[in-house]
Amino acid sequence: MLGVVSAGIAPGLALLSYFYLRDTFQKEPISYVFKIFMFGALLVFPLMFIQYVIQLEMNVASNSIKAFLMSGLLEEFFKWFILIYLVYRNVHFDEHYDGIVYGVAVSLGFATAENILFLIANGVELAVGRAVLPVSSHALFGVIMGYYLGKGKFSVDEKKHRICLSLSLFVPFLLHGTYDMIILSQKHWGFYMVPFMIFLWWLGLRKVKLANTALI
Repeated sequence: MLGVVSAGIAPGLALLSYFYLRDTFQKEPISYVFKIFMFGALLVFPLMFIQYVIQLEMNVASNSIKAFLMSGLLEEFFKWFILIYLVYRNVHFDEHYDGIVYGVAVSLGFATAENILFLIANGVELAVGRAVLPVSSHALFGVIMGYYLGKGKFSVDEKKHRICLSLSLFVPFLLHGTYDMIILSQKHWGFYMVPFMIFLWWLGLRKVKLANTALI
Protein backbone atom coordinates (compact mmCIF):
# COMPACT_ATOMS: atom_id res chain seq x y z
CA MET A 1 0.00 0.00 0.00
CA LEU A 2 2.84 2.39 0.84
CA GLY A 3 4.36 1.76 -2.59
CA VAL A 4 1.08 2.51 -4.32
CA VAL A 5 0.57 5.73 -2.37
CA SER A 6 4.17 6.81 -3.04
CA ALA A 7 3.77 6.10 -6.77
CA GLY A 8 0.53 8.07 -6.76
CA ILE A 9 2.01 11.10 -5.00
CA ALA A 10 5.44 11.30 -6.67
CA PRO A 11 4.51 12.66 -10.13
CA GLY A 12 2.23 15.35 -8.69
CA LEU A 13 4.86 16.60 -6.24
CA ALA A 14 7.56 16.48 -8.93
CA LEU A 15 5.50 18.58 -11.35
CA LEU A 16 4.43 21.00 -8.62
CA SER A 17 8.09 21.47 -7.64
CA TYR A 18 9.05 22.04 -11.27
CA PHE A 19 6.50 24.80 -11.86
CA TYR A 20 7.10 26.30 -8.41
CA LEU A 21 10.83 26.60 -9.09
CA ARG A 22 10.20 28.16 -12.51
CA ASP A 23 9.00 31.31 -10.72
CA THR A 24 11.73 33.86 -11.41
CA PHE A 25 10.24 36.43 -9.05
CA GLN A 26 9.44 36.09 -5.35
CA LYS A 27 8.55 32.48 -4.46
CA GLU A 28 5.12 31.83 -2.94
CA PRO A 29 4.82 30.61 0.68
CA ILE A 30 5.14 26.82 0.55
CA SER A 31 2.56 26.44 3.32
CA TYR A 32 -0.07 28.31 1.32
CA VAL A 33 0.75 26.47 -1.90
CA PHE A 34 0.37 23.18 0.00
CA LYS A 35 -2.96 24.38 1.42
CA ILE A 36 -4.31 24.97 -2.10
CA PHE A 37 -2.89 21.58 -3.14
CA MET A 38 -4.87 19.92 -0.33
CA PHE A 39 -8.07 21.75 -1.27
CA GLY A 40 -7.62 20.38 -4.78
CA ALA A 41 -7.17 16.87 -3.37
CA LEU A 42 -10.36 17.16 -1.32
CA LEU A 43 -12.30 18.05 -4.48
CA VAL A 44 -12.02 14.46 -5.69
CA PHE A 45 -14.62 13.08 -3.30
CA PRO A 46 -17.56 15.48 -3.90
CA LEU A 47 -16.85 15.43 -7.63
CA MET A 48 -16.86 11.62 -7.74
CA PHE A 49 -20.22 11.69 -5.95
CA ILE A 50 -21.69 14.32 -8.29
CA GLN A 51 -20.49 12.46 -11.39
CA TYR A 52 -21.87 9.19 -10.02
CA VAL A 53 -25.28 10.74 -9.33
CA ILE A 54 -25.46 12.37 -12.78
CA GLN A 55 -24.53 9.08 -14.45
CA LEU A 56 -27.05 7.17 -12.32
CA GLU A 57 -29.94 9.59 -12.78
CA MET A 58 -29.40 10.56 -16.41
CA ASN A 59 -27.76 7.36 -17.68
CA VAL A 60 -25.40 9.39 -19.84
CA ALA A 61 -24.21 7.46 -22.89
CA SER A 62 -22.79 10.24 -25.04
CA ASN A 63 -18.99 10.45 -24.99
CA SER A 64 -19.20 14.18 -25.69
CA ILE A 65 -21.30 14.81 -22.58
CA LYS A 66 -19.04 12.61 -20.46
CA ALA A 67 -15.89 14.30 -21.75
CA PHE A 68 -16.91 17.94 -21.86
CA LEU A 69 -19.61 18.26 -19.18
CA MET A 70 -19.20 15.48 -16.61
CA SER A 71 -15.42 15.66 -16.62
CA GLY A 72 -14.11 18.83 -18.27
CA LEU A 73 -16.65 21.38 -17.05
CA LEU A 74 -17.28 19.97 -13.57
CA GLU A 75 -13.63 19.43 -12.67
CA GLU A 76 -12.29 22.66 -14.12
CA PHE A 77 -15.13 24.74 -12.67
CA PHE A 78 -14.54 23.52 -9.12
CA LYS A 79 -10.79 24.05 -9.41
CA TRP A 80 -11.45 27.53 -10.82
CA PHE A 81 -13.89 28.28 -8.00
CA ILE A 82 -11.28 27.42 -5.35
CA LEU A 83 -8.79 29.76 -7.01
CA ILE A 84 -11.32 32.58 -7.24
CA TYR A 85 -12.54 32.10 -3.67
CA LEU A 86 -9.25 31.40 -1.85
CA VAL A 87 -6.47 32.81 -4.02
CA TYR A 88 -7.59 35.57 -6.37
CA ARG A 89 -7.79 38.34 -3.78
CA ASN A 90 -5.22 36.87 -1.41
CA VAL A 91 -2.25 39.06 -0.50
CA HIS A 92 0.16 36.36 -1.73
CA PHE A 93 -1.19 36.65 -5.28
CA ASP A 94 0.88 39.71 -6.19
CA GLU A 95 2.57 38.68 -9.46
CA HIS A 96 1.36 37.30 -12.78
CA TYR A 97 3.23 33.99 -12.38
CA ASP A 98 1.61 33.39 -8.98
CA GLY A 99 -1.57 32.43 -10.79
CA ILE A 100 0.30 29.57 -12.45
CA VAL A 101 1.75 28.35 -9.15
CA TYR A 102 -1.67 28.20 -7.50
CA GLY A 103 -3.41 26.88 -10.63
CA VAL A 104 -0.91 24.02 -10.79
CA ALA A 105 -1.25 23.42 -7.03
CA VAL A 106 -5.03 22.98 -7.07
CA SER A 107 -4.94 20.91 -10.26
CA LEU A 108 -2.19 18.61 -9.04
CA GLY A 109 -3.88 18.20 -5.67
CA PHE A 110 -6.91 16.89 -7.52
CA ALA A 111 -4.83 14.79 -9.92
CA THR A 112 -2.76 13.28 -7.10
CA ALA A 113 -5.75 12.18 -5.04
CA GLU A 114 -7.42 10.79 -8.17
CA ASN A 115 -4.17 9.02 -9.11
CA ILE A 116 -3.82 7.33 -5.72
CA LEU A 117 -7.40 6.04 -5.84
CA PHE A 118 -6.89 4.78 -9.40
CA LEU A 119 -3.66 2.94 -8.58
CA ILE A 120 -5.19 1.35 -5.48
CA ALA A 121 -8.04 0.04 -7.62
CA ASN A 122 -6.05 -0.95 -10.73
CA GLY A 123 -2.45 -1.62 -9.70
CA VAL A 124 0.83 0.23 -9.39
CA GLU A 125 2.05 -1.06 -12.78
CA LEU A 126 -0.03 1.70 -14.39
CA ALA A 127 1.79 4.44 -12.49
CA VAL A 128 4.07 5.54 -15.37
CA GLY A 129 1.23 5.90 -17.84
CA ARG A 130 -0.80 7.84 -15.28
CA ALA A 131 2.11 10.20 -14.64
CA VAL A 132 2.67 10.87 -18.34
CA LEU A 133 -0.97 11.46 -19.26
CA PRO A 134 -3.61 12.39 -16.65
CA VAL A 135 -1.33 13.85 -13.98
CA SER A 136 0.74 15.97 -16.37
CA SER A 137 -2.35 17.06 -18.32
CA HIS A 138 -4.02 18.28 -15.10
CA ALA A 139 -0.84 20.24 -14.30
CA LEU A 140 -0.94 21.91 -17.71
CA PHE A 141 -4.65 22.71 -17.43
CA GLY A 142 -3.70 24.40 -14.16
CA VAL A 143 -0.89 26.34 -15.83
CA ILE A 144 -3.28 27.74 -18.42
CA MET A 145 -6.01 28.50 -15.87
CA GLY A 146 -3.51 30.28 -13.64
CA TYR A 147 -1.97 32.18 -16.53
CA TYR A 148 -5.28 33.78 -17.49
CA LEU A 149 -6.19 34.45 -13.85
CA GLY A 150 -2.90 36.30 -13.42
CA LYS A 151 -3.35 38.18 -16.66
CA GLY A 152 -6.87 39.19 -15.64
CA LYS A 153 -5.97 40.19 -12.09
CA PHE A 154 -3.27 42.61 -13.16
CA SER A 155 -5.03 44.04 -16.20
CA VAL A 156 -5.98 47.70 -15.87
CA ASP A 157 -8.57 47.40 -18.63
CA GLU A 158 -11.93 46.23 -17.26
CA LYS A 159 -13.00 44.54 -20.50
CA LYS A 160 -9.71 42.67 -20.77
CA HIS A 161 -10.05 41.71 -17.10
CA ARG A 162 -13.44 40.08 -17.72
CA ILE A 163 -12.25 38.34 -20.89
CA CYS A 164 -9.23 36.84 -19.12
CA LEU A 165 -11.35 35.60 -16.22
CA SER A 166 -13.66 33.91 -18.72
CA LEU A 167 -10.72 32.39 -20.59
CA SER A 168 -9.26 31.08 -17.32
CA LEU A 169 -12.22 28.70 -17.12
CA PHE A 170 -13.13 28.21 -20.78
CA VAL A 171 -9.70 27.26 -22.18
CA PRO A 172 -8.90 24.57 -19.55
CA PHE A 173 -12.47 23.25 -19.89
CA LEU A 174 -12.07 22.97 -23.67
CA LEU A 175 -8.66 21.30 -23.42
CA HIS A 176 -9.78 18.94 -20.66
CA GLY A 177 -12.87 17.94 -22.62
CA THR A 178 -10.76 17.32 -25.72
CA TYR A 179 -8.33 15.17 -23.72
CA ASP A 180 -11.16 13.04 -22.32
CA MET A 181 -12.81 12.80 -25.72
CA ILE A 182 -9.61 11.33 -27.15
CA ILE A 183 -9.42 8.80 -24.30
CA LEU A 184 -13.09 7.81 -24.68
CA SER A 185 -12.76 7.36 -28.45
CA GLN A 186 -10.64 4.25 -27.62
CA LYS A 187 -9.88 3.27 -31.22
CA HIS A 188 -6.44 4.58 -32.25
CA TRP A 189 -6.56 7.12 -29.39
CA GLY A 190 -2.76 7.13 -29.16
CA PHE A 191 -2.43 8.67 -32.63
CA TYR A 192 -4.39 11.68 -31.41
CA MET A 193 -3.05 11.79 -27.87
CA VAL A 194 0.63 12.15 -28.77
CA PRO A 195 0.22 15.36 -30.84
CA PHE A 196 -2.33 16.68 -28.35
CA MET A 197 0.08 16.26 -25.41
CA ILE A 198 2.94 17.81 -27.40
CA PHE A 199 0.69 20.79 -28.13
CA LEU A 200 -0.43 20.97 -24.49
CA TRP A 201 3.17 21.01 -23.21
CA TRP A 202 4.14 23.62 -25.80
CA LEU A 203 1.19 25.81 -24.81
CA GLY A 204 1.78 25.38 -21.09
CA LEU A 205 5.51 26.18 -21.26
CA ARG A 206 4.79 29.17 -23.48
CA LYS A 207 2.38 30.52 -20.85
CA VAL A 208 5.06 29.95 -18.18
CA LYS A 209 7.54 31.99 -20.20
CA LEU A 210 5.05 34.79 -20.89
CA ALA A 211 4.01 35.02 -17.23
CA ASN A 212 7.64 35.13 -16.10
CA THR A 213 8.41 38.02 -18.45
CA ALA A 214 5.23 40.00 -17.70
CA LEU A 215 5.79 43.44 -16.23
CA ILE A 216 3.27 44.35 -13.54
